[in-house]
Parts: sequence; C-alpha cells; structure tokens
Amino acid sequence: MPEPKGAEVTHLLHRWTRGDRSALESLMPVVYAELHRMARRSIAGEQPGHTLQATALVHEAYLKLVRQDRPQWKDRAHFFGVAAQMMRHILIDYARAAHTNKRRVMIGTVSLDDSRPPVDAAPLDFLDLHEALEELETFDQQKARLVELRFFGGLSVEETSEVLGISTATVKREWNVARAWLARRLNKGVEGA
Repeated sequence: MPEPKGAEVTHLLHRWTRGDRSALESLMPVVYAELHRMARRSIAGEQPGHTLQATALVHEAYLKLVRQDRPQWKDRAHFFGVAAQMMRHILIDYARAAHTNKRRVMIGTVSLDDSRPPVDAAPLDFLDLHEALEELETFDQQKARLVELRFFGGLSVEETSEVLGISTATVKREWNVARAWLARRLNKGVEGA
C-alpha cells in the first residue's frame, strides 16, 4: 500500500533536515503542484499586464527554500507554512519594486474572503495589505501569521491549525476576527486617501 502523500513529504523533509540532499531532489516533484496552487492563489485576480507569473513565484520561493542553511523541517504543514511566508515576501518585494515605477501598484481584485470576490470588488494593494499585516502583528502575531498562511499560502483551516498548533475552531474564529479587522483597516486607509 502506498504511503500517504503528507507522510511522504514529511519523511523527505526529515531526510533533508539530516543533510540528505537526494531527499531534496525527490521532494520537489512531490510538492511542486501544491506550491504552484499556492502561488496561483497568492497572485489571483492580477490586473492585466502584471508580469509576475505563478511559475516564477514558485521558482523564486523554491530557491529561497533550498538556500536555507540547515533547515529544521517539522513536517509537511511547517514546510508549506514557510513557503507561504516566502511567497508573501517575494510578492511584497515585487510590489515595492513596481512601486518605484508607479505611485501605487494595484495587484487586482483580491479578497480576504474564502470564496472568489464579486466582480465589482475594490482592488487590493499588496503593499497596503503588508502594512496592515505588520500593524496587526504588533498586537496579535498569531492572527497575522494565520492571515499569511490562509491568504498568501492558501492553506486550509486544517493545515493552518496544524502549522499554528491550535484547534480548527480557533483558526475559524481568529480568521473571522482578523479578516474583519483587516477590512476595517484597509477601508480606513482608502477613505483617508
């Protein structure tokens, strides 16, 4: 009977942590589709002409992951949590670089909702979201991390629960509170502009 995919990923990550570079070569084909799904979700709703593609985001995140000196992977969820964090930082760096060419970089219609946003939803600026997440992190690190995992990483409630070591009920409750706080914070920024 074949080993479950999550257990296979965890096994390869543990081998990689112990210094087995061949495990890294075996890992990439197993996690690539999931990393690509996370990347597509992270850049969903881009405006036409936006040049960063999901594949490029995956490759940049992968390079950052493999360049880590002596990674200490706990399990599959930990790996994808770190990947989500790296994708967020790559997107922010990309938006900042584009921001030097334009006053504001609107990345498209993105929603903090679990479902697709309505067509007439206001575009969300990744730099505004990043600043709001940094503000949230100053008084509630867990909620900021949860948003990063769910929004940028596209992790499910169960996966987020596993990464953060909290119950799924807590993830759902914290997600709702964080989304409401971010919506108020981001709308306040728009009204003040």
